[in-house]
Amino acid sequence: MRVWAVANQKGGVGKTTTSIALAGLLADAGKRVVVVDLDPHGSMTSYFGHDPDALEHSCFDLFLHQGGVPAGLPRELLLPTSHERIALLPSSTALATLERQSPGQNGLGLVMAKSLAQLWQEYDHAIIDSPPLLGVLMVNALAASQHLVIPVQTEFLAVKGLERMVSTLAMVNRSRKQALPFTIVPTLFDRRTQASLNTLKLLRNSYLDHLWQAYIPVDTRLRDASRAGVTPSQYDNNSRGVIAYRALLKHLLGQQLAAQVA
Repeated sequence: MRVWAVANQKGGVGKTTTSIALAGLLADAGKRVVVVDLDPHGSMTSYFGHDPDALEHSCFDLFLHQGGVPAGLPRELLLPTSHERIALLPSSTALATLERQSPGQNGLGLVMAKSLAQLWQEYDHAIIDSPPLLGVLMVNALAASQHLVIPVQTEFLAVKGLERMVSTLAMVNRSRKQALPFTIVPTLFDRRTQASLNTLKLLRNSYLDHLWQAYIPVDTRLRDASRAGVTPSQYDNNSRGVIAYRALLKHLLGQQLAAQVA
């Protein structure tokens, strides 16, 4: 299994859309994918038609065992999605209470890694949608992943969020055996606006080594897919957004292959 986390310490940058678009394209290609919603807001869970306010069981259940994960529990929590090859580990609003409950508990930072280890042979890819705040949930996402995708809206304030995310990653890397590789993905790009053009130029000047050189454009078809509860490629396989995400997936898989060879 390959595990990717999608994270940024700023909301509204396209994290959930990026997670689901990549998962959908992998599933379209025949891969078995599990998507993990670690954001208490539950955007990914809602996207696929499940109510995070009403779910009796969710990812929250994984954190209730002193850092251990009972055998079979991750599998029991899986929910269906609009795509037959994508399963969902859902979020619930209870996750928002985790930070208050977790002080003094050792080992909580590896709960997601232990959970995905139980699903390792059943899925080819896992994609984790992370919360926009540094805490035990984001730490779990980063600790479990082999590659980090950082969507960055092409506007100035989002770049400030990127700076915080890169600082957080540097902190997390100090506790890892190997530094977590990451790819910055410009999102919500509108070539008609000076803000988008200037931000893309700034990203290329400041983060060249880790920046995907293309971008995800503003595309209303992505929003339409969300409203329909299906992956973007299920909704419109030839939309501008899906074409861009297909190029991004090819780039990420190429990086993965290069890392394996190295």
